[in-house]
Amino acid sequence: MSIRAQNAKMVGKLLVVAAGMFAFGYALVPIYEHICEALGINVLAVGEKQVPGTSRAAANTQVDTSRLITVEFDANARGPWHFKPAQASVQVHPGQLATVVYEFQNVQNRKMAAQAIPSYAPRNSAAHFNKLECFCFNQYTLEPGEKKEWPVAFVIDPRLPKDVTTITLSYTFFEVGAKVPAEPTATTATPEPRS
Repeated sequence: MSIRAQNAKMVGKLLVVAAGMFAFGYALVPIYEHICEALGINVLAVGEKQVPGTSRAAANTQVDTSRLITVEFDANARGPWHFKPAQASVQVHPGQLATVVYEFQNVQNRKMAAQAIPSYAPRNSAAHFNKLECFCFNQYTLEPGEKKEWPVAFVIDPRLPKDVTTITLSYTFFEVGAKVPAEPTATTATPEPRS
């Protein structure tokens, strides 16, 4: 057998092996699903299936529907810009995901970098106020006149003390890297000589 014939035979075998590997990889997902379903291993896949007589969306069992917490929003700006919440307050159940938006506008005629720092009242509510998304996590650079809307997504931990019915979330927005004004210099009067 010539070398050319041996090479052609080898290429044919390699093509069959490559096609078999592709087919096996393609069939692996359905095979895996059938094996997991038969053995009851993949709990998520079983839970996602539509069971007759049940609703499609599973209820969040971590939401405490017996309580309502009022969350008030406050904004303080340390500089010449506009910063405010889009709404003054919301009422949420502990464990319920809520999202609010804060509006910001750089009204200066120059680019600025800024960041927000949160604070909570009452103080013991801070440990139970879990922010999933917040503009306070980062610094932002805004062009002159640029407007932004930033979301705050949060969940109040159901272990929040029962006596807390209102939480105030306050942000102070300040410029980062701004020039700090010089301290005022004290002028001392020189004593006049006595005669």
